[in-house]
Amino acid sequence: MALTVNKTTVVKDFDPHFKLFHELMARKIREILLVSTPYDAWIMEQDCCLSERIINEYRGLNLSHPPRLTWTATAEEALSKLNKKRFDMVITMPRLADMDAFVLGQKIKQQAPELPVILFSHSSIPSQECTISQTRPPGIDRILVWTGSTDLLLAAIKSTEDTMNVDADTEYGGIRVILFVEDSPIYLSSLLPIFYKELVSQTQEVMEEGLNEEHRLLTMRARPKILVAEDFEEAVYLYRRYEPYILGVISDVRFPKRCRMTEDAGVEFLRMVKADHFDIPLILGSSESSNAAKAETIPADFVDKNSPSLHEDIRSFFQRRLGFGDFIFQMPDGREIARASNLRALEKLFATIPDESFIHHCNNNDFSRWLFARTEVELASKVRPLSHDDFEDVASHRQYLLAAIKARRRERQRGVVVDFDPETFDPDTDFLKLGKGSLGGKARGLAFLTTLLRQNPQILSSFHTHIYVPQTLVLTTDGFEEFIQLNNLKDLATTDLPDEEIARRFLNGIFPDWIEDNLRAYLEKVTYPLAVRSSSLLEDSQFRAYAGLYSTYMLTNDCPEVEERLAQLLRAIKLVYASTYYQAPKAFSRRVGQRTEEEQMAVIIQQLAGRNYKGYFYPAISGVAQSHNYYPFARMKPEDGIATIAMGLGKMVVEGEQSLRFCPKYPQIQPQRSTVEDILNNAQQQFYCLSMDAACQALDINDASNLTRQDIMDAAQEPPMRLLTSTYSPQEHRIRDTQSSRGYPVLTFAQVLKHNQVPLPEILDAALSLGQRGMGTPVEIEFSVNLPDSSNDLAEFAFLQVRPMTARAESQQVDITEEDKEKAFCLSTKALGNTQRGDMQDILYVQPGVFDPGKTRDIAREISKLNAKLVEENCKYLLIGPGRWGSADRFLGIPVNWRDIHGVGAIVESGSDKLKAEPSQGSHFFHNITTLGINYITVTEERHGYLDWDWLISQEIHDQTEHIAHVRLQHPIILKVDGRSSTSVLLAT
Repeated sequence: MALTVNKTTVVKDFDPHFKLFHELMARKIREILLVSTPYDAWIMEQDCCLSERIINEYRGLNLSHPPRLTWTATAEEALSKLNKKRFDMVITMPRLADMDAFVLGQKIKQQAPELPVILFSHSSIPSQECTISQTRPPGIDRILVWTGSTDLLLAAIKSTEDTMNVDADTEYGGIRVILFVEDSPIYLSSLLPIFYKELVSQTQEVMEEGLNEEHRLLTMRARPKILVAEDFEEAVYLYRRYEPYILGVISDVRFPKRCRMTEDAGVEFLRMVKADHFDIPLILGSSESSNAAKAETIPADFVDKNSPSLHEDIRSFFQRRLGFGDFIFQMPDGREIARASNLRALEKLFATIPDESFIHHCNNNDFSRWLFARTEVELASKVRPLSHDDFEDVASHRQYLLAAIKARRRERQRGVVVDFDPETFDPDTDFLKLGKGSLGGKARGLAFLTTLLRQNPQILSSFHTHIYVPQTLVLTTDGFEEFIQLNNLKDLATTDLPDEEIARRFLNGIFPDWIEDNLRAYLEKVTYPLAVRSSSLLEDSQFRAYAGLYSTYMLTNDCPEVEERLAQLLRAIKLVYASTYYQAPKAFSRRVGQRTEEEQMAVIIQQLAGRNYKGYFYPAISGVAQSHNYYPFARMKPEDGIATIAMGLGKMVVEGEQSLRFCPKYPQIQPQRSTVEDILNNAQQQFYCLSMDAACQALDINDASNLTRQDIMDAAQEPPMRLLTSTYSPQEHRIRDTQSSRGYPVLTFAQVLKHNQVPLPEILDAALSLGQRGMGTPVEIEFSVNLPDSSNDLAEFAFLQVRPMTARAESQQVDITEEDKEKAFCLSTKALGNTQRGDMQDILYVQPGVFDPGKTRDIAREISKLNAKLVEENCKYLLIGPGRWGSADRFLGIPVNWRDIHGVGAIVESGSDKLKAEPSQGSHFFHNITTLGINYITVTEERHGYLDWDWLISQEIHDQTEHIAHVRLQHPIILKVDGRSSTSVLLAT
């Protein structure tokens, strides 16, 4: 099936996973106009240090954007300022020189009816204009008693913001509401700061469970709101308006009802709430301890307003009744049996608590209340309406809640980079980071991909395949910086030491304690095999990608002792760090004009995708897919993409060894396998795997030293081979797409590519489209596939890496004339790039008369020496030779590394009767030369063009080795490449 990725979903609707929190508390108090006498203002600023304390208070509570106070001494000046500037709140003191504060309030309301006006009084005595039927005088939204505490100002600001945002936040995010009924300005001024301080403090404790710093700070926006009512009618109105969102109610005993002070108004109100909702926590507060008996009749908690332990009583209510503390599992008789501090702990305890405790908490809606306090609004809303009667038995009810919590816990982590915390580390977390630095290029790509997958759930659900990014921990670049400084290794960036010496010095280094301690905590819970990958700042960048230049190590992670596993992991990280300063990256840096000492390395520690097959760990399929195909054929278009796959670990593919190429849109078109002979000659014969031997293998500079290279026949009876092979019958000289004992197994991948056992081509097509739209450029994806072991299992598709293919903008129009084609000594219709240049006067070519496929390693060494000379002379050169350049398989081409040819200007891949190989594409080597704009020209077959060997061999040889000839022409070569038609010519002038 084909899947179309919605571009609007990828781009327009992209959000960083916490979109809900970003939308909350949209209206903030940022500008406050303070109207008071100079004396009151002096007291506030000089004696109380009001501005400074507000800033410190906000910082201490991790609140953003402290408001700014603007002071004015007279009402007339205040009204003038309101005309000239927008304010969010007005605070006025009762003594003003030119106008009564209540008159000022009315004039402000005439100008700006919605602008909140708060009166800070020096006593609780109301104005004569304020009667029992009118608790607040006209023009004043609230009267508070000022005692010089910044806590009161903070509470007034937060209370005003809650009132401003409550409608939108309850409707949009289901945010909870605490209703506080109190008519006395004295007690309101005393209790409101306590409530807010406790609410913010408790929310901060919940914030510590946040996934990362952004999540923790944004969680504060989802805290419950406190709404204040000053009489019975207002209390009923607020209760009815926000009834679905009420988290708790705190009420005075005595306050006005129908314009008359009523002794038991609070008792009546709380009884009404209890009758409607048995599970809403209630507090009855009074300055008279005898009213505790009335609270029992409701029933409700009771607090004595004059108690010396008032603050502690409020804290206890918030934790015990509103759900802010640990979830305390109790038996029906109140006996505590367990505690859970977070969702994962709650989930684990669900499996062990007695049925009686589980039913008790379900019947009291304790789970939903606790979830609401943790801003898990969606999950809490799902759980709250349920009762035990909705399920057949306790087991089914328990299983339902377990599944809901687990699903939510996984969902909240998907697409999020979570800060690693050894105390709260959840092994099910998808993506973790350790440190405060950068993730590096490769990890950034993976993190972005997890977000894209979350934003496009159809990718995850459309193919009956588990599509995922393996669990990942990134040690950020600050770990590298601290390691380099601690061990005095910075000078190695500018030295020319051999790679072996660089590696030795890094291995002798020591790690900061915070890295070792955190990685030890990580390994205590993680025992699956690991891939330790580089993720430098420049790696996989869009313009100067250092693809494949750094090391990657595969670890069994199966030693019996944690300390052994830790030592091996630390050794692998050191070697990845060391590869930053190896010769090949340094040479690449010089080519692109980048200073090696500016490079920084993060390290990806990732679950190794694959399965254990009788002591050998590997995926059924590994591969690389690109959204742009440089070599389209038949019905293919460049934008249809290309994929290269092999059985086993991906080293076979990324180093250009024997593998299978296909277009995801046309997977059955495989011209390189058009005959039985082609299939037999090109079929994969070996694969890479990791030997699982319960011992931490020694690691050295060769990052493949602990990998095993197996013959395909060694795994003939394993599930991947049984599912991926066809059978060759010598008698019939025919290959059948099923495995049979009457013949020889041949790895063809036919069950996947022809019979759709796993919809790999469709998945790749959708994934490449998603990646290209998300990154805005053609992309390359590394992946692996596990096949199902039984008909009930799902196949698994793991994204290992995504990166831009290239972002070079050769925009000039290059025209190649018929005359150019006639004069050219080399013509190709399969060339990369788009350029016209004339800066190469030197040619290195493999002499066809002495070429021997068995000596390609010797040829690579000879090229490396000649390259060094030409680099020293600052001479770009044309390199010509047979087969696949940069292949790790020496029988498919010349196995040069980047440092062997880093002075090259263009490369010609020529044909040879002695060596047959498909054009090079998909390897790290190939990615680097295209990123640098090094034109790659293919003339392996006559239909792709020609190379005039007679002319080339006739040129005077400037230098020579056993296999390589160096020609220096009198005039530079003209190279033209037309990117529109992939045509190129090389002209001698």
